[in-house]
Amino acid sequence: MITRAVDLNADLGEGFGRWTLTDDEALLSVVTSANVACGFHAGDPSIMRRVCELAAARGVRIGAQVSYRDLAGFGRRPMDVPPGELADEIAYQIGALEVFARAAGSRVSYVKPHGALYNRTVHDAAQAAAVAAGVRIAAGPDADLPVLGLPGSLLLAAAADAGLTPIPEAFADRAYTGAGTLVPRGEPGAVLHDPDAVVARAVAMAAEGAVPAADGSRVAVAALSLCVHGDTPGAAALAGRVREALAAAGIRVEAFA
Repeated sequence: MITRAVDLNADLGEGFGRWTLTDDEALLSVVTSANVACGFHAGDPSIMRRVCELAAARGVRIGAQVSYRDLAGFGRRPMDVPPGELADEIAYQIGALEVFARAAGSRVSYVKPHGALYNRTVHDAAQAAAVAAGVRIAAGPDADLPVLGLPGSLLLAAAADAGLTPIPEAFADRAYTGAGTLVPRGEPGAVLHDPDAVVARAVAMAAEGAVPAADGSRVAVAALSLCVHGDTPGAAALAGRVREALAAAGIRVEAFA
């Protein structure tokens, strides 16, 4: 018997010009939500348009993956951006993607920060509030635009304070600290490469809401959405295995409400 449902998301459109990284078409045959790069850490107008068209045609929800302005560092380098400027840049990225989403007959349905910005907003109240303020600008004064983030993060709290729906997510292919944050990518074992381990963790996250942390403790990761990184080699095949395993465990895979 199916006991619950979970969303499956991945990062898409992470290329630039003739350079490509993510297998967008293959991933869009598996995921229910697509985090589309909006040009600040990866992506360009043509890539954004193409991914939106593919996602809309396949009924996959389009999300704006916003980041610090850091093409050279793929959005993974720490940056200090004044809150007002950051809010404007967040709104700018969402607005750019919304043009292509609407042209494809869809819309931007949620927002997810990328890389260094995602990690910074876990514990930095000012940056978290700036992201929420930017999303509010893009959404308009009365509309909702859900925000994905780590459970217990200041980002999700700021989103709720701004009248936006917070969506907790978990990462099937990342290691966690005992505090429930992601192990920094520069540390050994931060990214999981064993497909069997990733699949098992995804099922545990969805079914139990907890997984072992890097220090051996058990950490709560209750989430409405699971992420499999699109830039991981073989990401589409891995995401497919995750989806099959979730279904086999009686967990329905569908976009979050």
